[in-house]
Amino acid sequence: MRAKFEKKPQSFVGRFWRWHINFCPGWKAYFTQLPEADQKALREKYNFTKYAR
Repeated sequence: MRAKFEKKPQSFVGRFWRWHINFCPGWKAYFTQLPEADQKALREKYNFTKYAR
């Protein structure tokens, strides 16, 4: 789904993926193990504000 978001963020699947990452335990585990610089890049790319340290 992330690849679909990358291609067409306004598609149904893209919007669903973006909504889904707000509570997905898999995304949280992936995101929180990333180095701070990578987290910052993803925060800016996806306008993502959850799981801040």
